[in-house]
Amino acid sequence: MSPTQVPIRRGPLKRAAAAAVMVVLAASAAGCSGKASGGSSSGGIKTGPGVTKDKITLAALTDLTGPYAVLGKSVTQAQKLYYDQLNNAGGVCGRKIDLVVRDHGYDVQKALAAYSELAPRSAAIPQVIGSPITMALRPRLENDHLLTLPQAWAHTLLGSKYVQVTGTTYDVDMVNAVAFLTKAKGIKSGDKIGHLRLEGDYGQSALAGVRYAAGKAGLTVVEQQVKATDADMTAQAGAFKKAGVKAILVSVSPKQAASLVGVSAAMGLNVPFAASNSAFAQQLLATPVGPIMQKNYYVVTAAAPFSADIKGLKKLAGEYQMAYKGQPLDSAVLSGYTTAAVVGEALKKACANKDLTRDGIVAAHRSTRSFDLGLGGAPEDFSQWTAPAGRASYITRPDKTALGGTVMVEQATESDLAKGYSAPSGG
Repeated sequence: MSPTQVPIRRGPLKRAAAAAVMVVLAASAAGCSGKASGGSSSGGIKTGPGVTKDKITLAALTDLTGPYAVLGKSVTQAQKLYYDQLNNAGGVCGRKIDLVVRDHGYDVQKALAAYSELAPRSAAIPQVIGSPITMALRPRLENDHLLTLPQAWAHTLLGSKYVQVTGTTYDVDMVNAVAFLTKAKGIKSGDKIGHLRLEGDYGQSALAGVRYAAGKAGLTVVEQQVKATDADMTAQAGAFKKAGVKAILVSVSPKQAASLVGVSAAMGLNVPFAASNSAFAQQLLATPVGPIMQKNYYVVTAAAPFSADIKGLKKLAGEYQMAYKGQPLDSAVLSGYTTAAVVGEALKKACANKDLTRDGIVAAHRSTRSFDLGLGGAPEDFSQWTAPAGRASYITRPDKTALGGTVMVEQATESDLAKGYSAPSGG
């Protein structure tokens, strides 16, 4: 019986009883829509928020107008490419994937507002750019049981069942970076090295690795911290030169890294730079600092360069260039495609388990012990979430003539320094 069929007679008690019946009936109808971590059944498959009979909605909270805009564009386009391919192959459980994108401009408040809009109708989040943004969202992600993949690698993001950090973390990369500098660039005990870092979780995570490795190698660290809105690195380069550093580690945005390299060269500070993966973008090679970066700037990352002789990478490069003609083919493309695929594989497993609720998607993801798309790097274990999924870093160098803008200097390696390292407790 629908609420309109309930006979309502005069008299306060009768009206109250009728109203109670209407509430019960309405609540029963609402119960069929499912809860955040539970769900209803469709064709024998349990479903939850973001999943209808013909569509699965995913959310991407990216940066298209802030300091990581160049990376955000590549990540988002690569994710769209993956989900277009998945949809062309039939989707998941007969449902098409709909990736809904919002630009937060690297602003925490805008990201929170975008999350409030998209989360209630999303099954998972394959992209959140920014460590501080992910940290601000984390309580809500955990409360909502939403599988989320940040485009951020601070070790402080570890420890949540619902947040999957792929590859290495910033601190591990910086430990491997110091090992590279001591092995290949003549940095020795007693030397000073600089570290330019962004404030917040990104920079603090990188700093943890720098301090550990420097202590083990007998090096003194000269630290400089900047805000995301800072553009001119002249003062920081001047501080490094005055201190007499022999190398500089870089954990800022691509534009800030370009400023550092440019003003350092102008000052005559000609030292090797070893950068976090977020401190380089292929687009920098077309700027005046491009030639300088090609000489002595190294990027430490869990991702293989597109120029590597890896069949899967070559295939992806061709597909991306076909879909986005004239667009840069940088490491963010690989990162975006990979994280989209992590969620895609979780959805496929959840479908096989007949459970497309949020908890079902998370459980399917956490059952993966060896994730490998054949794009370089070691297989990743997603069954645990308190340690990095990987500990081996590639050393790459910018090269304008190379596919993707970088070439491999060293194969992915977990240095001896990194083997003895564990992230500091408490972040």
